[in-house]
Amino acid sequence: MLFGGLLEQSICAIVGTYGTGKTMFALQFAYEGLSQGDGVIYISLEEREELLRATMAQKGWDLEGFGDRFFLLRLDPTDFNLAISSIKSELPALIRSTGASRVIIDPISLFEGLFLDEATRRQEMFRFIEVMRDEGCTLVLTSETGPADPDGSRYGLVECLADTVILLRYIRSAGFTEVYLALEVVKMRRSRHSREIKPFDILENEIMVYSEASLF
Repeated sequence: MLFGGLLEQSICAIVGTYGTGKTMFALQFAYEGLSQGDGVIYISLEEREELLRATMAQKGWDLEGFGDRFFLLRLDPTDFNLAISSIKSELPALIRSTGASRVIIDPISLFEGLFLDEATRRQEMFRFIEVMRDEGCTLVLTSETGPADPDGSRYGLVECLADTVILLRYIRSAGFTEVYLALEVVKMRRSRHSREIKPFDILENEIMVYSEASLF
């Protein structure tokens, strides 16, 4: 669907409501990078570190084997000053010192919510994205959908800032007897991509996208 995958040194937003698999996509992206020898920084603003590690261990991923190429950090979004400083100031320095080529922030919507007014939020997010573009890494941001728009992020910013936007959603059958998980590549700069909505499953040790199937 992405015609080869995400472009290196691009910014991808994975947007979806609760339970659609945003964190699982982010973890899979991290694991694939580690398996290929990349350095990975994973910043969680929601899930506790031990729970994320337990999820990865449950899938049989040997984190110890990746050594110091994997940095899993949990920030408390309620500590405004610490979270802002860590993401804006300390993250670029950490990327440079570790040589990480993949960075994940899960979910960026909690970071956006730290700013009380829309003007400040927009200014700070634009500034942060510009800084990250200079770091030479591939950045994946997960975002919750907004209450008024199930097809958009909570604050409507990451879609504008990201190069690639992947929307995860529920599709209910006509008789409301089944619920399917589905994804859509809404946007992808500098590359062709599928315009279709495709079903997917989160399996024990992988995510399976049924690119040949059709929901409609």
